Amino acid sequence: MQNIQEFIDLGLSEKSLAAIQAKGFETPTEIQKRCIPVLLSGHGDLIGQAQTGTGKTAAFALPILENLDSMPKAEKTGLPKALVLVPTRELCIQVCEEIHSLAQGRPVRTTSIYGGASYNIQFRDLKAGVDIVVGTPGRIQDHIERETLKLDQIKVCVLDEADEMLDMGFIEDIENILSKMPEDHQTLCFSATMPDPILKLASRFMKDYELIRVQTEDMTSTLTKQIFYELYEEDKFEVLCRTIDMDPNFYGLVFCKTKLQCDEIGSKLISGGYNAEVLHGDLSQTQRELIVHKMREHRISILVATDVAARGIDIPELTHVINYCIPEDPETYIHRVGRTGRAGKEGLAVTFITPREFRKLAFIKRIAKSEIEKRRIPSVEEIIAVKKKTLLDDLLKMIGEAEQGHCPDSMFSLAKLLGEGHHTTNIIAALLNDKYGRLVDLSRYRNVADLYDQRDQRPQSPRAERRQRPERRHKSEFVKTTKPEKMSERRSKGKRKANTSRFKALGK
Repeated sequence: MQNIQEFIDLGLSEKSLAAIQAKGFETPTEIQKRCIPVLLSGHGDLIGQAQTGTGKTAAFALPILENLDSMPKAEKTGLPKALVLVPTRELCIQVCEEIHSLAQGRPVRTTSIYGGASYNIQFRDLKAGVDIVVGTPGRIQDHIERETLKLDQIKVCVLDEADEMLDMGFIEDIENILSKMPEDHQTLCFSATMPDPILKLASRFMKDYELIRVQTEDMTSTLTKQIFYELYEEDKFEVLCRTIDMDPNFYGLVFCKTKLQCDEIGSKLISGGYNAEVLHGDLSQTQRELIVHKMREHRISILVATDVAARGIDIPELTHVINYCIPEDPETYIHRVGRTGRAGKEGLAVTFITPREFRKLAFIKRIAKSEIEKRRIPSVEEIIAVKKKTLLDDLLKMIGEAEQGHCPDSMFSLAKLLGEGHHTTNIIAALLNDKYGRLVDLSRYRNVADLYDQRDQRPQSPRAERRQRPERRHKSEFVKTTKPEKMSERRSKGKRKANTSRFKALGK
């Protein structure tokens, strides 16, 4: 265990060290280094602030497991000793699985409680006895009201992704749950951001808490290249397709603002032959779990999702994160971008920016302390060149396999028969056109307006932006009329009016 000496120095037991080594962890993250020793002491409440993907689950799960080990047998009555509250069903499952994997070698029982799942299964698990319950606030509150979940012996209550739970409107449920906790319990709050509602919640329900903040100077991974395209709203889908086509190994998340937009973009991608699925809150729990499972197994390569639906979903080895719509705040941008560029592998975060959103981008860059480079939209010629190179590599690989005899004799005889009556180049061209012609068809792509040269990268005033919109006529297109000319025009109109009245009078 010499490769996990830093974990040993934190004071963890042999059981925890064995679980850590089995999971492949070598060094603790900053939040783990600072939280685990404090929580192992078992005294005092704690607030930990660290961005998504920094190992917060292990930071609170390992101390909970250690404290369960040291608990007297008389106290192990089958009632839960730890409760972990999370914002979404996906995160609930993920956290429960993570705790279960860290608990290997221990007689610790865990269960997940969330909406959309069978009550009967949850009733059965709670009745059989559990040590750790992971759940969403709404369903946990429901079980408390039904008296199927007892909080009498809770020693630790964890609020995981607390900022997201408050944003989703769980504040009342959380307050109700915390108000029913035993007097001597420990409250832990982990959050990527620290808005005022969390601090108010802490002042009301937490006693003498310790605040641990873990933030690097660059809040996003150095392995994630961040770029943006400036474009018009109507060109977004075309640019999305170009971005996907530029990387033959594209494996990423596309973030949209609404469920309706998710459905629209996902439907277009699937109709266009892309291996994509949609993830949002209107899907059933079974559908959502199946889609995430397919994504993790690489059976699909593109997941179109909303922030809420994708919250807590950990999909390793993502190559891309696409911000189809720019997020409303820097924290959300950081969370999205943090999903790629992990485990030593490089990633690319692409953000689509319309002219009116340029100032919002500047604000995100400043707060997130990120260098987001402006790029030209990939041209059709660049995409076709990439596709031809990929196609050539694949064909050479297949030819090599055929030369090694990995091809049926019937295919060789058919090839000889074709070669006797036709030129080899014509045969290959016909076969390639039939099988791959659409792949390199230029007509698949439509023209887009690349606004790369429209402005420099400094934010401009709204008035300057309005002047640059193509639908507005430039000032030079209007004929400038001097004041004397206007007066003369008014006199002429007056004379014409007077003459008309005179002619009418004569006619009468």
